[in-house]
Amino acid sequence: MDLSLTQRGYALATLVVTFLGVAGPARSQLVEGEAACGPLQNAYGPFDYRYAARSQTYVVERYHFTREIELLSPAIGVGSLAADLDYTLRAIPNHHRALAALSKLAARVQRPRLPSANYPTDCYFDRAMRFAPDDAMTQLLFGLHLIRTGRSGLARPILDQAAASDLNDPNFHYNLGLAYLEIKEYDKALQRAKTAYAMGWPLPGLRDRLKREGKWRDD
Repeated sequence: MDLSLTQRGYALATLVVTFLGVAGPARSQLVEGEAACGPLQNAYGPFDYRYAARSQTYVVERYHFTREIELLSPAIGVGSLAADLDYTLRAIPNHHRALAALSKLAARVQRPRLPSANYPTDCYFDRAMRFAPDDAMTQLLFGLHLIRTGRSGLARPILDQAAASDLNDPNFHYNLGLAYLEIKEYDKALQRAKTAYAMGWPLPGLRDRLKREGKWRDD
C-alpha cells in the first residue's frame, strides 16, 4: 500500500528542526525558469511524489535514494550523493525528502551548485514547483532552503504561497510554523502551531520555541 503524505513526510519534521538556523552562503537572486534549470522531460518519469504508485518510485528509491543517501553518509562522498539526489529529483521532481536532503547537503558544502549535479540547487526547487505548482510541501521546503541560505526576504512570499493551500497535514503546519518563527512572523507561527497541535502533532519543539520568545498563547 502506498504511503500517505504524512507518513512519507514524518521524518521531515526532525530534519527541518535541525535544518533551521544553519546559514549557508547568502545569495540575493533566485535561479529559476526552464532556460536556467532545464526542461522537465526525463527518460524515467517524471512522477508526482504525492500520487506515484510504489511500482513507479521503487527503482528510484531502491538504487538512488537509499537510507544512506537520505542521511548524507560521509562515506559516500559529496559528488556521489549529489549525483543520486539529482537522478531522484529528475525522475520525481517534487520528492519531498530528496529535496530536504539536497538542501542540507548544499548547506554543508556551502556552494550554490553541487559537484555532479546537473543544476544549481535552487533549480531543483524551481523544477519541482513548475512540475507540481499545487504542491504546498515543496513550496515550504523551498522557503526553508531560502532561509538557510540567508535569503529570508525571498522566503516570505514563498511561505505565504504555501500557507494559502488547504493541505490537511499536521507535519506541514508544524514545519511551516517553524519557518515563520525563523523569519519572526510570530503570529503566523503561532497560528500554524495551534493547527498542528490541534491535529495531534506530537513534537513540542515549536511550542517550546514560541514560549521562549514570549509568543505562545493558550487561548
